[in-house]
Amino acid sequence: MKENQHERVKRGTEITERYFEFLNQHIDDVVSGIVVAFMQINEIASTLFISHTHLTDTLQKETRNHLCHFYDLKNYRKGKEISFIFHQTIAEIARLLTYDPSNFSKFFKKFVGKTPGQYRTNLKNEKF
Repeated sequence: MKENQHERVKRGTEITERYFEFLNQHIDDVVSGIVVAFMQINEIASTLFISHTHLTDTLQKETRNHLCHFYDLKNYRKGKEISFIFHQTIAEIARLLTYDPSNFSKFFKKFVGKTPGQYRTNLKNEKF
């Protein structure tokens, strides 16, 4: 029984790692224009050769968060990363990440603690 439980834990860790690796690459592909839109969770699960339910349940058990949490979190981290590009407006960055600009600002603040504009202003002040 312990061996079977160990295999499930190992498989859960593997699925979680594969999801994060895929998600990082997918966000990079969207930002670089290789892919034009973010995939739905069921499409990601299919790409990883598991069911949507199994992916969701596994991530929930492994991380205690829904996988949408990580989807959003990684998007906002990417948003922070590309906020260094000062020639793009916040609205352009939001659209690049396939968000409505007003929603992007609200959710960015939820994850970062500042609006994208405040975050960018702090970056500019630190540079000069």
